[in-house]
Amino acid sequence: MFRLQNPQMLRMLERSLRNSLPESLKVYGTVFHMNQGNPFNLKVLVDKWPDFNTVVVRPQEQEMTDDFDHYTNTYLIYSKDLKNCQECLGTSDVINWKQHLQIQSSQPSLDEVIQSLVAAKFVRVKKTQCLLYMMPKTAKKLVPFLLETKNLCPESGRPKAINQEMFKLSSLEITHAALVNKFWHFGGNERSQRFIKRCIQTFPTVCLLGPEGTPVSWALMDYTGEMRMAATLPEYRGQGLISYINCFLAQVLENLGFPVYIHTDKANKIVQKMSHTLHHVLMPCDWNQWNCTPL
Repeated sequence: MFRLQNPQMLRMLERSLRNSLPESLKVYGTVFHMNQGNPFNLKVLVDKWPDFNTVVVRPQEQEMTDDFDHYTNTYLIYSKDLKNCQECLGTSDVINWKQHLQIQSSQPSLDEVIQSLVAAKFVRVKKTQCLLYMMPKTAKKLVPFLLETKNLCPESGRPKAINQEMFKLSSLEITHAALVNKFWHFGGNERSQRFIKRCIQTFPTVCLLGPEGTPVSWALMDYTGEMRMAATLPEYRGQGLISYINCFLAQVLENLGFPVYIHTDKANKIVQKMSHTLHHVLMPCDWNQWNCTPL
């Protein structure tokens, strides 16, 4: 595989990936943000150009210095040809299988390829599969055919009002990373906190400050353009704070022209109910993550 470095090529790739939505969403969102300045210093590899089959987005080698940091050692993959994908990843050094790493994709069919590769590379894998939602305005812009075929509303639903005397809208500070990390389902360790800090420093964030002036509810985004790590302190749940936060951050990001989407666990009925109320558009494909550990 070879690297696309020319800005014009990366813009062409973004347009091409847009034609493959929603299955290309994770890679599309990442390439989109690379074309906005590439703040996470990523690189794009393709099997050939311009008529590519397989795309891999990954950090530069100098970013991947910690063999145990799977938050940094993350690969985003989309492929039009699974056989080609397996050949590309199995016969090259695109993926460093000696590290702890993540592979993310909104393409469920990639599982067969990943399972075959890890077996050959003597790697243990844990797969996480979640529901994938797109914000209504983003869906109207990028996948209008889904709205039409499902007869869905192209406008966001309204969250219930919050007590604006008790809660103040603000943005997260670096010092809040430990709090976000504590409540992030995929976090809770030093490396995840470092990743959260970087996201807070780089991208728009939203939080609600409680009576004591500290965050009680929050949401942020990562370099793939996905809204993630949202949470509310247990003692403030049930007041619609996360819905309010979700709507506000989505509007901020959409005003910047960003594609906006989220995922949630299939068992998380509360967030699913929120997504239904806010008219989030459920994608026909899933959010997939493979955590790989060398044996």
